[in-house]
Amino acid sequence: MIAASGVQANDSVVKAVSDPNGWAIAGRDYGNTRFSPLNQITSENVGKLQLAYSLSLASLRSNESSPVVIGDTLYVTTSWGPKYVYAISAATGAKKWTYEPDMPDDVLQYACCDVNNRGVAYADDKIFIGRLDGKLTALDAASGKELWTSTVVDYKQGSVITSPPLVVRDKVITGFGGGEYGVRGALLAFDLKTGKLIWQTYTVPAPGEPGSETWKGDSSRHGGGAAWLVGSYDAKTDTVYWGTSNPAPWNTGVRSTGDGNFGKLTNLYTASTLAIDPNTGKIKWHIQGTPADAWDYDGVNELLLADLKIGGADTPVLMKADRNGFFFVVNRETGKMISAEKYVYANWAKKFDINTMRAEEDPDKRPGPGHPAKDICPNLVGGKNWQPMSFNPQTGLVYIPTNNVCMDWSVSDVTYKRGVFYLGAEFPTKEGPGGFLGELVAWDPVANKKVWGIREDLPFNGGTLTTAGNLVFAGDLHGDFRAIDAKTGKVLWSKNLGSGIGAGPVTYSVGGKQYVAIVIGRTAALPAFLGEIGKKMVAAAPEGGALFVFALQ
Repeated sequence: MIAASGVQANDSVVKAVSDPNGWAIAGRDYGNTRFSPLNQITSENVGKLQLAYSLSLASLRSNESSPVVIGDTLYVTTSWGPKYVYAISAATGAKKWTYEPDMPDDVLQYACCDVNNRGVAYADDKIFIGRLDGKLTALDAASGKELWTSTVVDYKQGSVITSPPLVVRDKVITGFGGGEYGVRGALLAFDLKTGKLIWQTYTVPAPGEPGSETWKGDSSRHGGGAAWLVGSYDAKTDTVYWGTSNPAPWNTGVRSTGDGNFGKLTNLYTASTLAIDPNTGKIKWHIQGTPADAWDYDGVNELLLADLKIGGADTPVLMKADRNGFFFVVNRETGKMISAEKYVYANWAKKFDINTMRAEEDPDKRPGPGHPAKDICPNLVGGKNWQPMSFNPQTGLVYIPTNNVCMDWSVSDVTYKRGVFYLGAEFPTKEGPGGFLGELVAWDPVANKKVWGIREDLPFNGGTLTTAGNLVFAGDLHGDFRAIDAKTGKVLWSKNLGSGIGAGPVTYSVGGKQYVAIVIGRTAALPAFLGEIGKKMVAAAPEGGALFVFALQ
């Protein structure tokens, strides 16, 4: 776990994160490790796991929330905005309060990839929620009373907020979505007490700003690069890390050269990892995973912070399982790339050269004007999508929910129109090689190799949690929630919960008893992007919306 000093982080968050019994941040700690030191439930006794309680979320479609647990209270959000935020007794499920924001009826048309909400952030006895209508709300954690609501962005341009913000000291930092709608991405920081805007940093430079020379003409004005997933924070260097989405439109001829000879037209800062000063919003350094992206290899996936022994030396790293199929290990203090290896089957590039910081592309696999491309792997859902991975310092392994899906790609003319898709591409889906569509991969980030894997018949399976009890918990699109031996990959326990699982599970302890919680409710919008495979995803399980909590009985 990454330690955070009280001087630099938020004291209340540091205290909550340091409590082994809680789950204070979406990724459990500022490093998004999703590792819990709890070990009452182990690989030896997990077979005795029983349902402790369940809660209907009263909202269907794409329920993707990881609950936050502070003390004896569990906070969970629903889809549709969120339609509801619940505070419940973490031990019994009894409701303490319900918050129902006033959500406009038309948010669905501006939410590219569903009406999901991935949970809340906590600090200073407040709960913070990013909303589909582009707003950020603060609630009193004890009563659920609304304290303030600030507008982050106009959702009608195609900018919804689906992920929890990050709290650093007195600032609540959030991004928003919209890469598919040609928005101009940004990160914004709001005052924790008042909701007043403190700083705003655009993740795509406007014409005339430094970096704008990496864009053709004035195309950066609608260049995407949205920071819509979660951020990480390292107190030692006082740095926030955030991934940015694909550039817009998908037709590279509009914003770059349209082929692999893109030169300086790399489209900063899209499909990148940004290191940001939380005090000012200034970008300290960046790494661009897919320059002049032509495949929708959105770079938003979470940055997992850990300290690894590399070449015999303790090294502070950030790790990212990028959608483009490469697993990046970077020195998080210097920004220097340590390794970049394929963690899934990927044929668009032969390798990633960490010296030039460019992938050695296969020119046949780069689509552009007059050059359709066939059989590109991975597909636009990526080698890994938003579903969170986890890192266990005891095994040294990262547990990654991966996809094995490919595609063809051809581009077409496109004109920007506010609030509608700005794509300019056709992308028929194909199955990846090997007769499976997803795999839970245990990856060694030092040796850069797969240690074990569990193959799945569908892609887009659930996020992961790992514990000191030698366990990994993960669900799938069929609704099977499983406990797995963290060292061997053996499935030790499984229960079907009735709807597909995308959310990352959490674990916590109340009154000396360890619980494991998971939200179910399969994706509804994403399958539309995936043709026949999408139909199989929809057929695997009905829509749902519930929280299930388990304990040893």
